[in-house]
Amino acid sequence: MTTLRIVTLCTGNAARSVMAGVMLAQLGEAEGADLEVVTAGTHAVEGQPMSARVRLAMRSIGALDLSVVNRHRSHQLTEADCAAADLIVAMEADHVAYVRRNHAHAAGKTATVRRLVDELRLEGPEPREQIAMLDLAAADLSLDVDVLDPAGAEQQTYDECAAELWVLCQALAEVFC
Repeated sequence: MTTLRIVTLCTGNAARSVMAGVMLAQLGEAEGADLEVVTAGTHAVEGQPMSARVRLAMRSIGALDLSVVNRHRSHQLTEADCAAADLIVAMEADHVAYVRRNHAHAAGKTATVRRLVDELRLEGPEPREQIAMLDLAAADLSLDVDVLDPAGAEQQTYDECAAELWVLCQALAEVFC
């Protein structure tokens, strides 16, 4: 299988997409999956470093190599990101709607992380084929459940978000490995 290119997407590319990106990349690497993971935001301020709360939340997982997080800088989702991606993993339905409005050609490969965990299967066609079969461009977003945005909350909320994403990313990585 050729490299599966994934974009993880949240609002500011400061917490959820960063955590999910690090998790998916490291889970894929540990399992020998050929994944390339990029993180982005729908309304990002370019070049911002990751916050201390996000670092602490990822440290609370215990299984992650955090040496890569010091290089993170926030990044606005671009046409190039969308064109290169095989899959855009959004943290909430609003992010999927953003892609549909602003990058319509990528709508068929964009879904919330929960939808993907619920609908992709371990058995069956390879991930690209499964993604194509899901008809994501027409998926009803009213049924999607968001990953809670921890922005502005206390450390416990960041830790809970990281724990939730860890479970979701493990499930998603199983499909790719």
